[in-house]
Amino acid sequence: MHDPASPSSSAEPAGPLSPRAPADVVEEVMAWYSRAILAERRAPSDPARLEQLLAQRQECVRDRARLEEADAEETARITASYAARLQELGATGP
Repeated sequence: MHDPASPSSSAEPAGPLSPRAPADVVEEVMAWYSRAILAERRAPSDPARLEQLLAQRQECVRDRARLEEADAEETARITASYAARLQELGATGP
């Protein structure tokens, strides 16, 4: 029987984020880097800038994989980090 006073008896996640949300945030940042890489490759590019973008996208790939085995604290840390990065990147555009 479900006890509404006990958070551990709830089938709902404890926070406002769904279980998919952390990976979604990381993937949004990855998509930003993918667009920036494509734009950099199409324009007369700065090789150092392209390498930086590729390295940052690879970091996203590693962090997304870490989410699969991360505990709640690590998941929250990664999600917060990527949410902040997404806001920063949104302000600058790809």
